[in-house]
Amino acid sequence: MEQEAVGMMGSVFSLIMLALTVVVIAGMWKTFSKAGKPGWACIVPIYNVIVLLQIARRPLWWFVLLLIPVVNLIVSMVLMVDIAKAFGKGAAFGIFGLALFGFIGFPMLGFGDAQYGGGSSRPGSPLGSGMGMMPPRPVATSGV
Repeated sequence: MEQEAVGMMGSVFSLIMLALTVVVIAGMWKTFSKAGKPGWACIVPIYNVIVLLQIARRPLWWFVLLLIPVVNLIVSMVLMVDIAKAFGKGAAFGIFGLALFGFIGFPMLGFGDAQYGGGSSRPGSPLGSGMGMMPPRPVATSGV
């Protein structure tokens, strides 16, 4: 009798985790699409990190930093803050909504009203310069 209860709890937990995974993938898919990137990129290992770097307008060599223990924690926080800023959100959303609670933050970005406005770093800034940097987006001027 006790084994049945444990087995049932495991099944319920597995279903909850599956539903959460589907929601996160759908949220990231929509987030990638809003940034003009292919949505399917979110499910391809390694390539999804490269696309996140592009969305945040960070150099591609930052991928190497993500492979270094402890350094990757700091770099991923900065990356998530840059992604949040690229969608018009603040640093707190980047840290809490994306880095710590991505299962909530990415669906909020993807399905919410956030619009992609480009990354926060610009060429020539100390953190934003280097190989792999995307050129700046042209700024729309009003005809006033």
